[in-house]
Amino acid sequence: MFHKILKSGCKAEESKLRTAQRLTNLISLFCILSWRVFWMTMLKRSAPDAPPTLALTATEIGVLDRLVNDKPKSRQETLSHYLIKIARLGGYLARASDLPPGNTVMWRGLSRLTDIALGAMIG
Repeated sequence: MFHKILKSGCKAEESKLRTAQRLTNLISLFCILSWRVFWMTMLKRSAPDAPPTLALTATEIGVLDRLVNDKPKSRQETLSHYLIKIARLGGYLARASDLPPGNTVMWRGLSRLTDIALGAMIG
């Protein structure tokens, strides 16, 4: 699954860098990003009641609180709750019959969250 994140999510094969040093730096960065996506996906399954600050920054938590609406009676402050919000940014519907979000949905959601958080910090 880790390599799928690198290949499909990061599109590592499409980078057109001319030197080996630049390619090494890019792949190193992609490995860190891919590990974070995979780690967050597995963390949601293994420790759903953990505090959200375990995997998310304060900026990311604030952006998620403002951006993704909660259901009226489901206001929770757990890591699982915030990771579902990230998955919803990536297209996860969060229906009762849906399986837990996978790496691809988490990748898309985290990518959107990063873009939105950067825009919030600039603005």
